[in-house]
Amino acid sequence: MITRSIYIGSPAYLKLKDEQMKILCPETKTEKGSVPVEDLGLLMLDHFQITISHNLIQKMMGNNVVVVSCDTHHLPHGIMLPLYGHTEHSDRVKDQLEASEPLKKQLWKQTIECKIENQKNILMRLGNYYEPMIDYQNNVKSGDITNMEGIAAQHYWKYLISLDFLRQRFGDSPNQFFNFGYAVLRSIVARAIVETGLLPVLGIFHKNKYNPYCLADDLMEPYRPFVDLLVMQWLEVNSDKDELAKDFKAHILQIATRDVNIDGKKRPLLVAVKITASSLYKCYTGEKRLISYPELV
Repeated sequence: MITRSIYIGSPAYLKLKDEQMKILCPETKTEKGSVPVEDLGLLMLDHFQITISHNLIQKMMGNNVVVVSCDTHHLPHGIMLPLYGHTEHSDRVKDQLEASEPLKKQLWKQTIECKIENQKNILMRLGNYYEPMIDYQNNVKSGDITNMEGIAAQHYWKYLISLDFLRQRFGDSPNQFFNFGYAVLRSIVARAIVETGLLPVLGIFHKNKYNPYCLADDLMEPYRPFVDLLVMQWLEVNSDKDELAKDFKAHILQIATRDVNIDGKKRPLLVAVKITASSLYKCYTGEKRLISYPELV
């Protein structure tokens, strides 16, 4: 079942009733809408006058709903996920912990090859200069020891946006649009990892004692170009806008249901991410040698 992504950007009181999330006006308590909790995949809260009942929180955690809280700049600031998302959690974490360094280096090589492939396809689709990306992809080594990811990124951003564009977390526009999209994507990937029974903190490449979502940052890399495409489509018709408007956020939340090609089949991205996480676990156990990653449709 394809779950829904819900954005709430105005004052609201959220509670559970009849297995549904009820959205009420805080002052009058009149109902403004409702969604079955089992249909929820992601709930984004983007207003400081939103109140949510503990009963609803517990129900959402039981249904593996990821809850995203935004800050004063209306950017995702924190996420809430269930601690355990799979009945075989301890066994799966054991396999994850025992993964060898050579295996993780090969998995990272696959990850970067797919990321560069999708970046190349974005440039091709937009009619931009893409040819060097082919060589960068073909020269990725185990563990990406020659940093083809970084070299490819320099070319990619120059020809995706402009020659003087700097891709930075706190950089000039349109950086904020990409930042928002990546934060949403990261939440979706983290949800799939927990649902698969793996620990998001244990990455295959990313290692940072301050980062509880290293594995999400690893697995989301080949999915980033799908966010890039949505942002570019937005900028094409809204080039004069710099703010993270509600209609932009609604546009980005479509990412969960956008179709991608994975394992030779067309699947919504939300489903594809679960396939990716499951295939990673099978690589840990030796059942598979390749992670299943998406291709642009």
